[in-house]
Amino acid sequence: MTDGIDLLTVPEVAERLGLPSKRVQQLLREHGLAATTGDDGSRAIPADFLLPSEDGVVIVKGLSGVLTLLSDAGYSDEESIGWLFTADESLPGTPMEAMRAGRGTEVKRRAQALGF
Repeated sequence: MTDGIDLLTVPEVAERLGLPSKRVQQLLREHGLAATTGDDGSRAIPADFLLPSEDGVVIVKGLSGVLTLLSDAGYSDEESIGWLFTADESLPGTPMEAMRAGRGTEVKRRAQALGF
């Protein structure tokens, strides 16, 4: 499911965001981020969840809302990551690509529809 997705460890994400690792763990618990299991068994977060900005690196706008909607629809973190990185011809591209391009409203609408 995560083939071809660049993954980062929790400490790597913490360093890029300028946050303590405990804060990144909290973001994972609160659906601000999602993680899968890396090759070594540790938690791994898709690098595409982060974007460079004028202030350094930030989490893609709207990601936490979409992850919460997916969780409410019964998706696990791994299923949510799979959904975000699966191509959708009607977008076009993947939901994650759409979010990174500033088209998060459409992705959020589609995530809301999954709960019904």
